[in-house]
Amino acid sequence: MNKEIELFLTPSEAANQDKTKRAIAKKCGIPFKDVAYYKILRRSIDSRHKPLYRLRVFVSTEQPKLEKKIKNYQDVSSKNAVIIVGAGPCGLFAALKLIECGLKPIIVERGKRIEERKKDIAAIARNKELNTESNWCFGEGGAGTFSDGKLYTRSNKRGNINQILETFVEFGADEDILIDAHAHIGTDRLSRIIKNIRAKILECGGEYHFDTKVIDFLLKGDCVYGVKLADGSTLEAKSVILACGHSAREIYELFANKSWAIEAKPFAMGVRVEHSQELINKVQYNSEHYSKLLPAASYSLTHNVGNRGVFSFCMCPGGMIIPSSTEEGQLVVNGMSSSLRNSQFANSGIVVSITEADATKFASEGALSLMRFQQECERKMYIDKQIAPAQRIGDFMANRTSQNLCRSSYPSGLHACNMNEFLPKIVSDTLQQGFAVFDRKIAGFVSNDALMIGLEARTSSPVRIPRDKDSMQHLQLKNLYPCGEGAGYAGGITSSAIDGVNAAIKIAETLAR
Repeated sequence: MNKEIELFLTPSEAANQDKTKRAIAKKCGIPFKDVAYYKILRRSIDSRHKPLYRLRVFVSTEQPKLEKKIKNYQDVSSKNAVIIVGAGPCGLFAALKLIECGLKPIIVERGKRIEERKKDIAAIARNKELNTESNWCFGEGGAGTFSDGKLYTRSNKRGNINQILETFVEFGADEDILIDAHAHIGTDRLSRIIKNIRAKILECGGEYHFDTKVIDFLLKGDCVYGVKLADGSTLEAKSVILACGHSAREIYELFANKSWAIEAKPFAMGVRVEHSQELINKVQYNSEHYSKLLPAASYSLTHNVGNRGVFSFCMCPGGMIIPSSTEEGQLVVNGMSSSLRNSQFANSGIVVSITEADATKFASEGALSLMRFQQECERKMYIDKQIAPAQRIGDFMANRTSQNLCRSSYPSGLHACNMNEFLPKIVSDTLQQGFAVFDRKIAGFVSNDALMIGLEARTSSPVRIPRDKDSMQHLQLKNLYPCGEGAGYAGGITSSAIDGVNAAIKIAETLAR
């Protein structure tokens, strides 16, 4: 017998293999001893009544032969080279796929390797010192390295999601990510995985260039054949994958100055909100006595105010809020969590959709109008170094300055203020209405025991670098492959990785002709 079944188990049953197997036998109507093999295919939590694990399970009365997939990571040290600008998930997964295809990746990263990057990040929290080239956004692994490490995506049509997840497992991720409906790795494990990927790329003959900033592209006619670096040197290759991430503003300015095609792209802006994880657990699990076997609860919220959306973004259960600025005199925050998600705080971006109509002040900037709007808002949030403006949510709704603030996970200091005076009016007005709705969905969402901290502005790129749908090459520049979040074609670790893989395959096909 081979079949798939659906099970609903209590947390204690799901945590015990023997109890799980007995439930499977009962569901299938077979003796316990006849369950020779089972594999959980999907796992989620159903909290409509009492919290239960919902499992999709493959069951067999015979022990199947399991074959381990072996990827063709070959020596490519003498093969045709492809330059990859950026060592985020898009760039790293592109590099691995290039190696499988018999091509040599040369990774150029403006920031530092992860070991050194950690020191610069620690200095931001400890001394409020910002290194504009090595921070929460720039460096090996990209912005996603020091985040929650979320791996779920809606990009099913873009590529093989399971292939991406299996690669993460290959390099050290827990196998649970293959079955969890809302899989995450956590920043502590993600950094180790990225080092393992680096080791494999170097072992196969690939190259890394850290602390190396691309400032231009080498052209013969309309064909890109390499990059110019900040120190005046150059690198040449058959193709260039541009996987620079959503905060590489110098790249967008380069394209604008050269009159190469770029477009303004809508994004979202708002704040980070922070509640106690205990509150979120009680509400989401419908009980004050929820099982400690359950993970830290998350939430997903969305509402339309007129034609404008307000929604939760990158929710981090059991996490912390972090300073994510990349330029002096500007203030940006983000969220992260470890693999255990064991902080007493829950945080999420609550953001408002922003379009070109909101940036008419910068209309003369053309495709950079939304980026300039983003920069202006980040400058307005700046107080001193990495100190962030903050307000109790109850005070925000009452339009009064918070006289003091409750405890927070934010490491670099907070300044009590009235966020209505710091945020663009369209953002603060929309948040006001959104918060009122969200409080009806999560009791206690609006309270003076909850904080909002600004500014959450790096939800996605405010610029798109257009490319041909079929070839994935830039519309004007042949052999240049704009990819990932920085090009406006992905939103998160998994979708960025898929985009990088797809670009590598296209390059291999093109060079094989």
